Amino acid sequence: MKRVLIVDDAAFMRMTIKNMLSNYEYEIVGEAENGLEAVEKYKELSPDIVTMDITMPELDGIQALRMIKKLNPGASVVMVSALGQEAKMKEAIIYGAKGFIVKPFKEEILLGALSKL
Repeated sequence: MKRVLIVDDAAFMRMTIKNMLSNYEYEIVGEAENGLEAVEKYKELSPDIVTMDITMPELDGIQALRMIKKLNPGASVVMVSALGQEAKMKEAIIYGAKGFIVKPFKEEILLGALSKL
């Protein structure tokens, strides 16, 4: 069972992702609502997969991705963003994101992205 850390500043989106994954072979080991919290939770929990929002307060998803990749170059991080953030998505791939999902998304899109990891 893959262990997942869900990172998004919107509680609704964290709940949505959690609900989508709950019927499959994923264990939600933690949630974070900003990039700083995401890095701390990553250190604490060592998840197999991180779903990372891009636009968040305190530390955005790109900065958090970079910090997590410094901690673990093999970290599996999938970026989640709104439409219109293509430049940020390209930046995330350059810094080591393993994939990306554009909001709003359906369950099969999320599962497809995570199954590739």
